[in-house]
Order: sequence, then structure tokens, then C-alpha cells
Amino acid sequence: MKTIFTVVTALVAAALAGTVTGASAQVLNLSGQFQCVQRCVTGPPALTYVTQGDWNMNLVNEAGAPARGWIDWPGHIWVDTWREGAIYSPDGMTIQFDSGTVWQRIVGALVPPPYWVR
Repeated sequence: MKTIFTVVTALVAAALAGTVTGASAQVLNLSGQFQCVQRCVTGPPALTYVTQGDWNMNLVNEAGAPARGWIDWPGHIWVDTWREGAIYSPDGMTIQFDSGTVWQRIVGALVPPPYWVR
């Protein structure tokens, strides 16, 4: 009876460990418009773009050069076309490339609802 309990306990622990691992493998969505603020090809400020699907992404730098990249581990991007890596902040607001180039996410200003006068 003790052996059955031990086997059942091990199976439950293995199932829970798989669940935790799957949740921790989620990555941040970096899709959006960024602004180059440091070491820009065209001089700051310059607009850049990121579109992401799962771990793969398309990037367009401030000069308009497109590139494909991917998240090779949470917190790090590899851009194969540019042969360059980058780290991104935990909140996804900043991407800093190995060359020193820095992109900051552009967050649109909140527009208040229209005020109606009667």
C-alpha cells in the first residue's frame, strides 16, 4: 500500500511540475511601435516597429531595414539578419541591442472622451 501511495504522489508531482514549466515558458508580447533613442542609424528620435507571433518576430529599424528575429530565451532576442542580439526589459518597454542601440516603446497618450454640451 505504501508503494502505491509513493507512485501516485510521484505522478501528481510530475504533472504539477509540467504545468509550472509550461506557465513559466510564456514570453512577453513586444509587438508595437518603438522609438530609437540611442545610437540610431538615422539619428534620434526615429520610429521602429516590432511584430511578434509567439517566439518569432519581424523588426524594422529606424532606417526602414526589415529583419527577422526570435526570442531565444525569455529576456533575449536574436536578430539573424542583423547578426545581433538584444535584451528587453521585463515590462517590454525597452529593447537594448548588443551594439548599444536602444529602442523605447511608444505609448499613445490617453485621449479623454468627448465632452458633450447640451
